[in-house]
Amino acid sequence: MATFLYRLGRRAFRRRGLVALLWVAILAGAGVAASTAPAPPEDSFSMPGTESQKAFDLLDKQFPAAGAEGATARVVIRAPEGGKISDPAGKDRVEELVTALGAGPQVSSVDDPFEADAVSEDGTTAYASVTYKVNAMELTDEARDALTAATDDAREGGFTVETGGDAVVAEQEMGGTAELIGIGVAAVVLLLTFGSLVAAGMPLLSAIIGVGIGISAIGALGSTLELSATTSTLAMMIGLAVAIDYALFIVSRYRAEIAEGRTPEEAAGRAVGTAGSAVVFAGLTVVVALAGLAVVNIPILTKMGLAAAGTVVIAVLIALSLTPALLGFAGKKALSRRDRKAPAAARDASARPRLGTRWARFVLRRPVTVLLTAVLGLGMIAVPAAGMELGLPDEGSSAPDSTQRKAYDMLSESFGAGFNGPLMVTVDARGADDPKAAADAVGDRITGLGGAAAVTPANFNEEGDTAVLTVVPKTGPSDTATESLVHDIRSLSGGIRTDTGATMLVTGATAMTIDFSQTLDDALVPYLALVVGLAFVLLMLVFRSVLVPLKAALGFLLSVAAALGAVVAVFQWGWLADVFGVDQPGPIMSMMPIFMIGVVFGLAMDYEVFLVTRMREAYVHGASAADSVTTGFTHGGRVVAAAAIIMISVFSGFILENDAMIKMMGFGLAIAILFDAFVVRMAIVPAVLALLGTKAWWLPKWLDRLLPNVDVEGEKLHKELGDTAAPAEPRREPETAGV
Repeated sequence: MATFLYRLGRRAFRRRGLVALLWVAILAGAGVAASTAPAPPEDSFSMPGTESQKAFDLLDKQFPAAGAEGATARVVIRAPEGGKISDPAGKDRVEELVTALGAGPQVSSVDDPFEADAVSEDGTTAYASVTYKVNAMELTDEARDALTAATDDAREGGFTVETGGDAVVAEQEMGGTAELIGIGVAAVVLLLTFGSLVAAGMPLLSAIIGVGIGISAIGALGSTLELSATTSTLAMMIGLAVAIDYALFIVSRYRAEIAEGRTPEEAAGRAVGTAGSAVVFAGLTVVVALAGLAVVNIPILTKMGLAAAGTVVIAVLIALSLTPALLGFAGKKALSRRDRKAPAAARDASARPRLGTRWARFVLRRPVTVLLTAVLGLGMIAVPAAGMELGLPDEGSSAPDSTQRKAYDMLSESFGAGFNGPLMVTVDARGADDPKAAADAVGDRITGLGGAAAVTPANFNEEGDTAVLTVVPKTGPSDTATESLVHDIRSLSGGIRTDTGATMLVTGATAMTIDFSQTLDDALVPYLALVVGLAFVLLMLVFRSVLVPLKAALGFLLSVAAALGAVVAVFQWGWLADVFGVDQPGPIMSMMPIFMIGVVFGLAMDYEVFLVTRMREAYVHGASAADSVTTGFTHGGRVVAAAAIIMISVFSGFILENDAMIKMMGFGLAIAILFDAFVVRMAIVPAVLALLGTKAWWLPKWLDRLLPNVDVEGEKLHKELGDTAAPAEPRREPETAGV
């Protein structure tokens, strides 16, 4: 592989104009396709095979009139203190509100609170349900403005009016501030690392083109492949980070080859042949981790994972072709002025070793102390993860000053905590002798459980063979007692089938959340086995070792456990909530653990490959086990640190997003990279390698014969080019100005 990539790098360097033009043309074509493509579909959280999904499918089939999936809004109105909604003034105000709501654009129907029995027992609060003809994504600004105007008018005279529902939430603007912050910090770090505007600009330019192509492709294919608007968020987040990192490693290796006295074209070829090989395998681990989300069998996760994996593939291709082409335009301008005048290799060999070298030597002297400190530190941070509570965000987790949260609280106060999380119980009585008796039996048995505040009478479809009962729990949607009630109701299904011949299914937002969490829990072990297993094989191919991949996987598990502990402390317990803009602490989103495991595993293996490949390369070329560790940090430590800071900056920018899911993702990924790059890879890895010595590179002879030699460290390439074996202490790269 190294030989092939070496030739690819030289060819891209020579034909830089053609390569650059080709990528710009692809970017333009993808942009045009995205701009002319239909709008992406609305987000969908379907979960094939779960009871909630089966119930929804049954409702779509048996109640077709209710399957329009139009947007909804619940407008809650409360009388002034001392007054009642049932007073003449209150009735007039409700009538005016209902009339104004019904006159809005795209409105299908409005339920009058007095006719729909939507007035609280104390008579102070009522709510009107508004149904629209289109879903929330297709709702126009005029329709939203009309809803806002109607509620503003209803507030006159001391009435309190708040709104909730998917029609109220304006479409989130994904992208913009977060990406600009990440790119800005990345630019500063790259400039400090390389000491050259030209060198700093190449990874950024590569990343912008790569992410632009990836996001445009997702936009172009969104309608055809049903990729929602949220799908592009993960692709942008991951694509931007890895694209910068991959180009960074190749540019850094190019500078090192120039310092060794190579011509620019030769240096570009060698950089792609060596660092490019590491990029390929690092990219493969990320792709495996992201594509592996398909095993969870939740369509939205599968699409997000595959879209992000496609963006990573584009980032790898750009790093291998566009980056050497840009180096062709830059030549020696990729070096800092200082290095162009006096290359680092020609400087006084007695100069003080760089920070990475000094750190590696420190770890080699005290491996046990470093290892225990790092493991115990991460272990303590991981403790909160044991108390993690999973759920899906609802309006109860919205900011306290938002109208959605106020409407949620008003409904809870006036109608009960469970009113915001009603359960829908479907009764398929097509096999029953008496459908009405079967539905009544279901209602009676649910009432007998004692956990329901109310059970509405059965509502039958036109054929009279399928019914829906609404169950209002006594407790809130995220309360453990509500989850227990769902399980208790479902446990009645066997007896109902035996006694009446009817099939009972439980669904609704609360039941969907419970099934969603259970689906993710069930998929976690198979997902880990698939991802870690495939990545283990890839790393064995790269490092020709059994213990190094094992150490890499165990280190990852430690860092992700610590990251989950930090997420729980901030987003569930509320520690430092104000610092990170967490308006309302609550359960951790159900998809967060498995999502973070997939993404962080791929990215963690990036740093493992880039750092340890240099160690393996030195070892293969004759360095001792200890010297190879020092060599890896001398050449790769500073660059890996810069890459990690860039990735942390990119992810941290997403903490500023208003969307709770994106905020939590950004924080979780940023803190996970911080732990993995600077604690696991920079401390635990060299400590373990120091303790293992030459055993770290042990591979059974029979396995060595079975595994193909992909030559990531470029041994065959060096032989083909007539290089001599590298000394135990290789010459130094160009000095850099920071990080």
